Amino acid sequence: MDVVDYVVVGGGSSGCVLAGRLSEDPNVRVLLLEVGQGKPDSSLVTMPAAVLAMAPNRINNWAFSTVPQKGLNGRQGFQPRGKVLGGSSAINAMVYIRGHRTDYDRWAQEGAEGWSWDDVLPYFLRAESNKDFHNEWHGQEGPLSVSRLRTDNPFQNHYLQAAREAGFAVIEDFNGPEQEGIGIYQVTQIEGERCSAYRAYVQPHRTARPNLRVETGAQAERILFEGRKAVGVQYRWAGRTLTVRAQREVLVCAGAFQSPQLLMLSGIGDARELHQLGIDVLHHLPGVGQNLQDHPDFIFGYRSEDLHLVGLSMQGFRQLFREWQRYRQERRGLLTTNYAEGGGFLKTRPDLDAPDIQLHFVVAVVDNHGRTLHRGHGFSCHVCLLRPKSRGSVRLKGRQITSAPLIDPAFLDDPADLETMVQGYKLTEKLMQAPSLLSHRQSDLFTPHVRTDAEIRAVLRERVDTVYHPVGTCKMGRDPWAVVDPELRVHGVEGLRVVDASVMPSLIGGNTNAPCIMIGEKAVDLIRATK
Repeated sequence: MDVVDYVVVGGGSSGCVLAGRLSEDPNVRVLLLEVGQGKPDSSLVTMPAAVLAMAPNRINNWAFSTVPQKGLNGRQGFQPRGKVLGGSSAINAMVYIRGHRTDYDRWAQEGAEGWSWDDVLPYFLRAESNKDFHNEWHGQEGPLSVSRLRTDNPFQNHYLQAAREAGFAVIEDFNGPEQEGIGIYQVTQIEGERCSAYRAYVQPHRTARPNLRVETGAQAERILFEGRKAVGVQYRWAGRTLTVRAQREVLVCAGAFQSPQLLMLSGIGDARELHQLGIDVLHHLPGVGQNLQDHPDFIFGYRSEDLHLVGLSMQGFRQLFREWQRYRQERRGLLTTNYAEGGGFLKTRPDLDAPDIQLHFVVAVVDNHGRTLHRGHGFSCHVCLLRPKSRGSVRLKGRQITSAPLIDPAFLDDPADLETMVQGYKLTEKLMQAPSLLSHRQSDLFTPHVRTDAEIRAVLRERVDTVYHPVGTCKMGRDPWAVVDPELRVHGVEGLRVVDASVMPSLIGGNTNAPCIMIGEKAVDLIRATK
């Protein structure tokens, strides 16, 4: 049996932060277990435009599916998750958004003491190295590189001008004092290449620190306990079953789907459901796997003849060759795109404290998560609901970790979510109809005949799916459904914490990668403070 101080299960955004930060102390031995075996520093990961190749398939991707969704006419949704060092930060669109300050203040008010906006902002700043904004809202010394896009795409100006024509504010920095408005996203890139959590926190130290060990292809099967104290992890590696002992703590960072799965397979969860599967119950904790939340998302799509947009055409292929040469020489241009170059945060009602919908403006046609291709060129615009009322769950399908969990985000189950999405649809359509975008459209691919509210509801149920932000299945707090306390320690046991998106009590108003990195940074201080 190996013996270390900390076992980190999962090499995603939060797990990489923990491994990198905790191993700063040369007297602390850290083992990072990651099941993915892909190459996290290959061009398939580091070249931003390669996200188009990864997202719709199983390259570095778990590519989960949901159970049939009642609110989506019985459709099954697609749930990509990173399966490589860096986790979803290695396959995402790299958008750097923290969320709205009211999101974190709500966490603190609901029992997550120490997680208010004023509490978490220092950890966002600690993580960040911003190349373009130098003010009190941004950090310059952190490992995570954040910058403006380097695509030099003039189509961004059409999007911003359309926003002005539609009466929306244009703002430069969604992570500054004001979030509401339309703008161009900042991204987690360094000189035109992806800066995943692995590249930021682990890669620089992987060979330099003898106290940091990284095992890939390592599938954690269960957490080992002595009494109620977590003392290690059993995992599969190279066809063998191995165990590792954690002298201090086991840190579960497997994400919103697989962290609750691992807890349940280890005997922590709803006792009745565990008994039904023949799993010995260590601790009855009914909130494990409950409280799943995700941003329901709808996409507008349009054909265009503008060659600044990514597409399938002979002219496009010739342009792609030229852009490849430019990328090799300058790390600029089309191949640095994250596709979702523009965005926005808007209110469906003026009396709201914070924007309740988010846009992602994409310089390509996106259909069925990129799995359905269209000839020619075009652009798309996502609109997602930021704080849905619907709550879903993650449950076990079987007793083996290799059986994908049963994922039910319960999209549009609450009628209020559908009605707010109708209003978000109308706001986005107003932007899409503005002259500066309308003049570049050839045809409307998905909504040409949608006019009435009833027709909007129907097309939403036909086409809504995830925008890849599941959270909440090991929620933080002190109520009966909480799984971890505000120090991220699992209730009812010792030596075990969960550190990832699953601990969020509720969804934040934006993309979730930066908050996951913040959670990892704050967790390091909480762990180090433990006597």
